[in-house]
Order: sequence, then structure tokens, then C-alpha cells
Amino acid sequence: MYVLISVIVLIICVLLILIVLVQNSKGGGLAANFQGSTQIMGVRRTTDFLEKSTWTLAVALMLLCVLGSIVIPRAQEQERSVIEDQIQNVIDPNAIPTFPSATPDNGGSDDGSQAE
Repeated sequence: MYVLISVIVLIICVLLILIVLVQNSKGGGLAANFQGSTQIMGVRRTTDFLEKSTWTLAVALMLLCVLGSIVIPRAQEQERSVIEDQIQNVIDPNAIPTFPSATPDNGGSDDGSQAE
């Protein structure tokens, strides 16, 4: 379902781009080619058609985007991502490593001084 909605959204995007490029904000564009009064669709009717189709495609695009976000496939709760596993298994950087000491124990002296 999500793939179908995505394909329809892409088709609407292409159609919307083409219709907007055909229009001209100053009355030109596709509507400027139909200047004869004997045409089936005059200048005004072509402009109305382009405007209505722009609004229709824009609303359809918005609704399909909302619908697509609703039906987007969700991951299962049981599966964890690799990043979450790495976060859970990270070593504490503040932990002091316990390396074996090369110096022998000085026999349990409590005064803190070391024999030289």
C-alpha cells in the first residue's frame, strides 16, 4: 500500500510541476496561445482549467502525503537496530582499567611511602 501511494505521489508531483510551468503569472503561458475568439476554450477558460487543476493536484498531494505517513511500514518492536545494540553494549569510559602492576607489593605498609 505504501509503495502504491508513493508512486501516485510521484506522478502527482510531475503533473503539478508541468502544470505550474505551463502557467504564466502575467497571462501568458499556454493560455496565451489561445487568443482567437472562435476557439473552443478561450484564454479565460484555459486559465481557469489550469488553476483548478493546480489546486486539485495540490490538495491530492497533501492528502496522499498524510495518508502515506499513516500507512508507512513500521519496524517490529522486538527487533532492535544495530545502533541500539551498540549503545547498550558500550564500555563505560569513566571506568578505571585494572592492569596488572609490574611493581611488587611492599608488604602491606599503611604509611603510603614506598621503599626505594
